[in-house]
Amino acid sequence: MPLPLLYSFRRCPYAMRARLALVASGAWVELREVVLRDKPAAMLAASPKGTVPVLVLPDGAVIDESLAIMRWALAARDPDGWLAGDDPALIAANDGAFKHHLDRYKYGDPGDPARLEHRAAATDFLAGLDARLRHQSNLVCAQPGLADMALLPFVRQFAETDRTYFDSLPLPALQAWLARHLASALFARIMVRVPPWQWGDPPLGFPLA
Repeated sequence: MPLPLLYSFRRCPYAMRARLALVASGAWVELREVVLRDKPAAMLAASPKGTVPVLVLPDGAVIDESLAIMRWALAARDPDGWLAGDDPALIAANDGAFKHHLDRYKYGDPGDPARLEHRAAATDFLAGLDARLRHQSNLVCAQPGLADMALLPFVRQFAETDRTYFDSLPLPALQAWLARHLASALFARIMVRVPPWQWGDPPLGFPLA
């Protein structure tokens, strides 16, 4: 039986969190790394909105939302109990207001005062995460869970926008949480570099051995 097809982009935070859940669940897929400025026709045929990740199941069904891919994978197999660490409201706040401010901070004109306003608003959200993490090792419970992995790539993106600024923040619990997860074997597995997929390439199983 053919593997599900995963259209992904290594640095996209949405694609990262989908890959995290797929690896954690033990699912195997055929990975198709895409170039966002030259999206494959096969991906666009499956999901015309043109964003990653896109998971095409062997029966032709398409899942093209990152959280839905995470929950699909973990519903099939959740050996580390990630679903016990779910928090839909927190994830919605990350994907809504925080992502709004993050984008305008990361991609805004450095000379625009509004960029710093967006940075401040995003920092307020991170302060709330730090407050949670002062009482426990992860965002919902002692063990890493779905909420941690859903937010991790976006906190990473904020940190990497200006690492000096992020490291200077009085958010030690959040900084330790981020460093721990970025140093994990799981994160290393989902960030392996592969060449962009082209039609006719041999299948590339993911996670890579």
